[in-house]
Amino acid sequence: MTDNAQPIKFQRASMGASNMVATSQPLAAQAGVKALHKGGNAVDAAIATAITLTVVEPTGNGIGSDAFALVWDGKSLVGLNGSGRSPALWDPEYFSRYRLMPQFGWDAVTVPGAVSLWLNLSRAYGKLPFESLFEMAIEYAYQGFQVGFRTAYDWQHGPTEWYKDFDEFGRHFLPPPKMGERVVRHELGQTLQELSVHPESLYTGSLAEKIERQAVKDGGALRVSDLSEHETDWVVPVSCSYRNTTVHEIPPNGQGLAVLIALGILDTREPGELDSADSYHFQIEAMKIALRAAADHISDAETMQVSVSDLLDKDSLARAANDIGVSASILPPAALPSSFDTVYLSTADAGGMMVSFIQSNYFGFGSGIVIPSDWYCVTK
Repeated sequence: MTDNAQPIKFQRASMGASNMVATSQPLAAQAGVKALHKGGNAVDAAIATAITLTVVEPTGNGIGSDAFALVWDGKSLVGLNGSGRSPALWDPEYFSRYRLMPQFGWDAVTVPGAVSLWLNLSRAYGKLPFESLFEMAIEYAYQGFQVGFRTAYDWQHGPTEWYKDFDEFGRHFLPPPKMGERVVRHELGQTLQELSVHPESLYTGSLAEKIERQAVKDGGALRVSDLSEHETDWVVPVSCSYRNTTVHEIPPNGQGLAVLIALGILDTREPGELDSADSYHFQIEAMKIALRAAADHISDAETMQVSVSDLLDKDSLARAANDIGVSASILPPAALPSSFDTVYLSTADAGGMMVSFIQSNYFGFGSGIVIPSDWYCVTK
């Protein structure tokens, strides 16, 4: 920019429609929009989008993912927890040989819950046949898709080093494609075709059996019995008030409680000038406290040592707010990984139904375990 040049000013414009789909990958968003055009509702759109994301954005999710959803049906709000349990063979002694919990390999693999959540959500609220929600995902897998900017960036930064010891992963995912490069995922298309007709195959059928055979061969602990016992949990969302708004999140083991803790702290003080340095400082410190609390206390609901109600207690939040001074607090922040770990989508339809949906491998492509031949990727 020259000395005489003026900065370009952009005017923001609000956009709205009767039906909407928003996510990180436009091809997946198109799948959701197509479901709406075919007469589907926001749930159909969310599932179609989520399925397509497993194809076009493998850097953050896959059919081995966990998933979480909040659904507003126009009258009430419900939550679904689609995270999978640990293999039954895991116990403290099993991991005694590790100094830290493993990031990759079979000992990082829990039961994949996303497919079960798709099916439960479709059965409860969907209008379109479950099989039809796979159409665009299967088409992109067979015909190919052009890799988007962010997906290419994530694919280029990390996987070559992280997964260098996983031969089957390398056969499918390496070398990383460049932005705009066309990628075909034919074997994933075959697996999606089977899941579209027989979603139970992942838990009690042929896919489950192949997963167990590979786990046994490689020394992993996951078994068909673990897969067959999986259930998607219907949960009551947790919430807090912030100013004049009620904010809802999935309860633990979901991590959304951290947002509620931070908002609860912020709600104890007058907002002041939201764009000021003091306001940013207070927001940062509140979030630091919330993330520390999440790291220390959030686990499966039945194992939590401190209850959700205690963590959201207004007196406790007020004391935490009063501890925030003009300088950064001495509370050590939680160590957070780089954000390579999830995708998000939201949908809404003309009837008033809305869906907020997360689908996650946890870290990048996840464990690195790929089941040979059937291209089923256990990625969590």
